[in-house]
Amino acid sequence: MLNRTADNVARATPEPLAKRIRGISDKGLAWLFISPTILLLLAINIFPLFWAIYLSFTNYRANRPNEAVKNLGLANYQRILGDQDIWIAMQTTAHFVFWTILLQTVIGFTLAWLIDRKFRSHAFWTTVILVPMMLSPAVVGNFWRFLYEPQIGLFSYVISFVTGIPPTNVQMLSNVEMAPWAIIIVDTWMWTPYVMLICLAGLRSIPEYIYEAAEVDRASNWRQFWSITLPMALPFIMLAVLFRGIENFKMFDMVNLLTGGGPGSTTEVASITLKRQAFESWRTGYSSAFAIILFVAVFGLANIYVKALNKVKQR
Repeated sequence: MLNRTADNVARATPEPLAKRIRGISDKGLAWLFISPTILLLLAINIFPLFWAIYLSFTNYRANRPNEAVKNLGLANYQRILGDQDIWIAMQTTAHFVFWTILLQTVIGFTLAWLIDRKFRSHAFWTTVILVPMMLSPAVVGNFWRFLYEPQIGLFSYVISFVTGIPPTNVQMLSNVEMAPWAIIIVDTWMWTPYVMLICLAGLRSIPEYIYEAAEVDRASNWRQFWSITLPMALPFIMLAVLFRGIENFKMFDMVNLLTGGGPGSTTEVASITLKRQAFESWRTGYSSAFAIILFVAVFGLANIYVKALNKVKQR
C-alpha cells in the first residue's frame, strides 16, 4: 500500500521538480524540512528581541506612534540603574525567588525521597501531589484569592482555629507583612510537584548495586543518604533550582492575580514594574531597556549557574 502511494506521488511530481529533488543531499533535505520552523522562530522570538533592543535606545511611546522617535543613547539605561523604585522591585523579586526556591526544593526533594520508598499506594499519592502543577495559574490565583478572603476564606478560619486570632484579622493579601508570604505559599503549593518530579527522576536513576554495596559495608541509612543519595541526586536538584529560578524571576501572573503588586508596592516584582511602565505609563523605550536589563541579568546568572552544574556533574 505504501509503495503504491509512493509510486503515485512520484508519477504526479513534475519532471523538472523531480530532478531537483534527486539532486538534493541529505543535509540539504534536512535544512529544507527545518527551515519553516527556523523562520517561524526568527519571526516570533529573534525579531522582537532585536526590536526591543532598538526601542531601548529611543523615546518611543506605543500610545503615540506618529510622534517623532529620538535616539537617546544610553539615557534609558542610566535612568533605570539610578531609579530607586527599580532597585526596590529587584529586591522584592530576589526575596520571592529565594524563598520560593528554598521551600520548593526542600519540600519537593523530601516528597520525592518519600515516594521513592515505594510504599503502598505511592502511585496514588504521586498523582494527588501532581494535581496543583496541572492547573492553570489563573485558576490557582482565583482559587487562593477566595481561600485568603478574611470573611469566608477557609485559610482565615484555619489560622483562627490554630492561633485564636479572629478570622477578620487575618488579612493575608492586604497586610503589608503577610502579602509577600501569601504569594510565596501559593507558588510553593503549585510548583513543588514540578521540583518533586525532577528530584524523583534523579533518585530513580541511582543504581541499586551502590546501595547493596553500602549495606555490605554496614553503612547506616543516614550514611547512605549523605554519601550516596544526596551527592548523586544533586545535579537533578540543581537543575530543578535552575528551572524554577528562571521562572520565578519572571513571576507575573500569580502576583498580578493575587495582589496586583499591592498593598502599595510591597509585592511589586520586576515584571509588575515592567508592565506598569509599558502599558500604564506607556514609556515603551524605557520599559524595553528595563526588559533588556532583566534578560541580561537572567542570562548571565543562568550561564554562571550552568557552569557550576557542569562541574558538579563531572565530579
